[in-house]
Amino acid sequence: MAESASSPTAAQSALRGGFLAAIFLMATSAIGPGFITQTATFTAKLGSAFAFAILASIVIDFVVQLNIWRITALTGKNASETANAAIPGAGYLLAVMIVAGGLAFNIGNIAGAGLGMNAMFGLDPKIGGAISALMAIGVFLSRRAGLLLDRALIGLGILMIAMTLIVAFVSHPPVGEALRQAVLPGNVDFATITTIVGGTVGGYITYSGAHRLLDKGLVGEKILPEVTRAALTGIAVTGVMRFVLFLAILGVVASGVTLDLSSKAANPAAQAFAAVLGDWGLRIFGVILWAAAITSVVGAAYTSVSFLNVFGKMTERARNIATVVFIALSLAVYLTMGAAPAAILVFVGGFNGLILPIGLTIFTYVGFARSDLMGGHRFNRGLLALSALVCALTWYMGYKSIGTIFAFIGL
Repeated sequence: MAESASSPTAAQSALRGGFLAAIFLMATSAIGPGFITQTATFTAKLGSAFAFAILASIVIDFVVQLNIWRITALTGKNASETANAAIPGAGYLLAVMIVAGGLAFNIGNIAGAGLGMNAMFGLDPKIGGAISALMAIGVFLSRRAGLLLDRALIGLGILMIAMTLIVAFVSHPPVGEALRQAVLPGNVDFATITTIVGGTVGGYITYSGAHRLLDKGLVGEKILPEVTRAALTGIAVTGVMRFVLFLAILGVVASGVTLDLSSKAANPAAQAFAAVLGDWGLRIFGVILWAAAITSVVGAAYTSVSFLNVFGKMTERARNIATVVFIALSLAVYLTMGAAPAAILVFVGGFNGLILPIGLTIFTYVGFARSDLMGGHRFNRGLLALSALVCALTWYMGYKSIGTIFAFIGL
């Protein structure tokens, strides 16, 4: 009797654990070193007006993630396989774009890990990046890679949020002005919005949580309400973290501190934290940036490699080996690049913002016209209308900002 009573509890616990893993993979991928560096850079340039870009990124995130998670749960396929089934050949294109964007992102993530170690210990960013990449490789070489992945993402995610809240509280930001500018901005910069959107929901980030759901076997119409709740929880966590980080840095800028954005070695986010808490602030920033970076290195590699299934099914061992190669390649490119780490981090967000509308367009089409791929389910038309609107907006923003984005690294 006790055995049968405990069975549903174990099943519910596994279900909660699976959703929690997907939520934190999406959240920690979205709150990477790119977003932290971009937030510091653009807050220094735009001040309270940057609140509008933050709000825009949260709204776009809501539409994108809710549609992608739900459609993925209904099709039971990863994004590239769904795209191929909907439009022959589209899955191959999407896979190539995501892997290329994921590689660019991971180069930036390793750069961010290097900056974090530099802030914590004074290590050369290249050495810090190499050590961090090797640690990430160790996760995927472990026999318990899945468990290590889930626990590391949850633990480091909670640490990031707690430390950022402390700094935001101490910096005394002008919250009222930020809220006003979020709705009535004094300045709207499309390149800034595209970059911040790309850094938080572009490229591989769009699919990270949804693909973790697949690996956990959380698919089908029956669990659609739970999928929706999990997606909303992940979006809420990332939205709060984005705004809190922005407020922490805004408090520094509003107090009259000028962040250096001109020198090649400039690390504006580190300067902001140091201005609030001195040497301890710099160390805390290092922990936050490193935690954001190492979780994003793992998330980018894991999600990018999951797209390779469209070229042929991979065993778990083969996928782990491919993930290790992906991280090693990202590290090799980072070590040979001449661009400053902060510049790389800003650029990759913009680059992945240019990729976002491609995948979203395919998924919007699936939602509207391919109910056969979703087990005959008629997808929510209101969500699809919002998705079509965001599609049009992200295509337009990409067109308006492509030149500015490539100028970040001097191209």
